[in-house]
Order: sequence, then structure tokens, then C-alpha cells
Amino acid sequence: MDLTDHPGALPLGRRLAEPLDPQALVAQLGSEVAATLSSALERVTTLAATGKIDRAGLRLLREEIDRARRAGIMGQQVVRLGNGRVQLANERLDLTGLLSEALRQRGREIDARGIEIRQVLNAAEVMSDSTLLFSLLQTTLDWSFEHAVSRIDLTVAIKSWPAHACFTVAFAHQPADEVDVPQGRAAPEHEARLDTMAWRLLQQTAGVLGLVLARGDVPGKTELKLEFPQTLAPRLAGLPSVDRSERESQAHNSQPLAGRHIMVLAARREVRNVVRAALRPMGLMIDFVNSVDEAYQLVTDGMPHAVVYEAALAGDHFERLRTEMLAEVPSLVFVRIAEQGRAFEVLNLGGRQFASVGRDAIMAALPEALSFELSRAEEAAGASANPGSKP
Repeated sequence: MDLTDHPGALPLGRRLAEPLDPQALVAQLGSEVAATLSSALERVTTLAATGKIDRAGLRLLREEIDRARRAGIMGQQVVRLGNGRVQLANERLDLTGLLSEALRQRGREIDARGIEIRQVLNAAEVMSDSTLLFSLLQTTLDWSFEHAVSRIDLTVAIKSWPAHACFTVAFAHQPADEVDVPQGRAAPEHEARLDTMAWRLLQQTAGVLGLVLARGDVPGKTELKLEFPQTLAPRLAGLPSVDRSERESQAHNSQPLAGRHIMVLAARREVRNVVRAALRPMGLMIDFVNSVDEAYQLVTDGMPHAVVYEAALAGDHFERLRTEMLAEVPSLVFVRIAEQGRAFEVLNLGGRQFASVGRDAIMAALPEALSFELSRAEEAAGASANPGSKP
């Protein structure tokens, strides 16, 4: 479906990134967090009164708390982008490969939530900032997962003129039997319901990247289009790829990993506290687990982008978990916290390289190690992706 051409849809370009209204942003963030935590509080009150909570209720409680946390982090990212704190590194990127990797990262979450995704992914290469573009794709998935009540259609294609790559996301946000008016433009309250913090972050990120963003809303359905003006012609076979060192810009990004999900496996509270303090400025989403069994439970709902773990917990049980996780997401990052050793070193284990940080150097070296490993993982994923295939 092409809702942006529908007579009731919003016109192309209407949804370009808008100037930040700090008061409106704070009000929206407070409203979203309060609504989510109010529901969570009701569950906690019921638990306190009855002393019981079933597995489904516990899962919903965790999801509500996680949504509130995500909204807070997204709000921080919107402010950072709106304040112009991000400078971009422009490089040749495989758009289709990055989207495939983003979907692969969310594979367990997609299965756990029963989300159906149809993909029509054609080859497309663009000039953009790799970290911010990957974050944009993840945010687009976040926004879609929040609202879709049926299948999500993802398309990557090249427009005939101008020859720009287009990433399209379409889904129904209301069940068909609840749609009152089948034609025309969606009611304002339904449009507003779609304008969550994930949407605000999507808008701001697209604006910083210089993309054309359009959204068409009709009763019960919505379609988002992202157009990439800096689309590259297909590469001829045999020509060398552009090396990442040949970026047009090597500008500094104050929070290049903002929004990434990190799992920290640490049994000792003092280690968890130091890790939390070291990673706090990076804008990451961090889950702490005390044991390998807790780590198994956490990854059932969704895979993180990286695992930081105490070396003391790296026994056979952990290695089985690592093997299973890497089988599902080969680009997954692991960073070990060693009791002793050099501040930051790269080790070779079973033919794979892993970063290791000495416990006394966590504050200084862990952010650098994570940045290095995640950047290397993105490079490897981009190099190995087959643009014409579907994940």
C-alpha cells in the first residue's frame, strides 16, 4: 500500500524534522513515562495485596518498566540531536545490509512478540553516518513495534527519478473491525497516538542525516517513507570498496552508541556499580544480571548488542550461552572484565577475537572497548551482508 499518495494522507515533506519545543518535549516525555509506570504500579499494588503474579503478568510488568526506561533514553537522544551535538562521518554504506542486521538483532523480540514482518529488500548503497543510520533503523523498528496490530511491511527500493533509495514501512495501527471511517485522513487523536517519543527520535535523526521523511496516515493504517538523497550507483563487480578510513568527515560524536542495549553479567555489586558509572555518559540501555541463568532468561525476550561479563563467570555454562547467542547473531559483541591484566586488550578465543578490560581500568577503558568492538562488529556485518538476500 502507498498511503502517502492517498487523498487523505499527509503530503510528502510534511513530517520533516521539526524544531524542538523543549516544553512540549518534556510534557510528552512525562506523559508517556507516567502512563506506563501507572500501569506498572497497578500490577505492583495487586502483587502486594495478593502476593501472587503469574508469568504473563510478570512479563507485562517488565515490558511496562522497560517502555518507560526506553522513553526516557529516547527523550535524551532527541534533545542531543536537537541541540546539534552530533557531527557526522559520511561514508559508503549498505542500507539493505544494515536493515538486515537490525532485524537480526531483534529476531528474538520479533518471535517473542509474535510480530509478522514481510520484507522486500533490494540492493541499495547510500552515503551516511553508519552509527546514526543504524540507530535510525532501530528506532523505526521500535516505533513500528509499538503500534502495529498486524503484519509490518518493510521495503527497500530505488526510485526511478531521482534515483534515490527509499525505505518504506507500512502497517495497520488499528484492527480493521475498529476503524470507523474507511476513507479520508486519520482522525487527529489517532495521528497523535502515533507521535510517541520513538517518533520524535525518528524525526530528529532523519533530519540530522538530511533524509526526506514523509508519513501518510489514513484510518487504521500508516506508511512511513525515508528517502536518501545521497544514493550511490551500484558498484561494478571487481572494483574495490571504499575503506572506512576514507570518510569525508572524521568528526567527533559525543554519544555514538546512544540507545544500544548492553547486558552486564556481574555477580558482585561493586563491579556492577563501577560498570554503571563508566557507561552512564554513553546513553546506553543496560540490563544487569547476576548469573548465567538470569542471562538466559533475559535473552529469551531479545538479544542485546553487547555482553559485558566478569571473567569469573565464564565457565562452561557461559560458553554454551555465548555459542548459542553467536549462532543467532554472529556480530554480537563480548567484552570481558578481567581481575588483572592490561587496561584494554584484544584476545583470541576459538578463532574469534574478544576485548578484555582489567577491573581496575573499567572507568577509563570500558567505554573505549565497547565503542571499538561495536564499531568493528558493524564493519563486519556490513562487509558480509548480501544486499540481494533476505535475513
